[in-house]
Amino acid sequence: MKSLLLIVFAALSLAANAQTTQKPMEKQKPYTILVLMNANARWLSLSRHQRAGFFEKEIVPIFQQVSKTVTVRLFDSEYFHAAISDFMLIEAKNLKDYQQLIERLRDTKIYGEPYFEIKDIIMGQENRFEDFNEQFKAEKS
Repeated sequence: MKSLLLIVFAALSLAANAQTTQKPMEKQKPYTILVLMNANARWLSLSRHQRAGFFEKEIVPIFQQVSKTVTVRLFDSEYFHAAISDFMLIEAKNLKDYQQLIERLRDTKIYGEPYFEIKDIIMGQENRFEDFNEQFKAEKS
């Protein structure tokens, strides 16, 4: 009797699920953030050994703390730009994790000494216009 009830319950559940239409979940695109920086005299006056030590001791652990949802790539640009010596290219799955990264960096000498002046922060999502175009098409039909 129990097995018959389970079969009936399963059949009813399947029928109910078939009648409800579910919208496919929109995949959340990651945020891409470009942090433009300029190294100042305090950073440049450190020896290369001191800079490497600071980075390994203070910055790498922060990157590791957020590494499950945030990736950080570092770039030099002083050879090509007078006002921007370096930039970070950050990809974050959500803004809370990005905020954690920045807050933790703000507690270091990167911001506090400061070793770098943050010139600008630019955020976007790759091809986000495509999502709007699809939404726009759906609204028109």
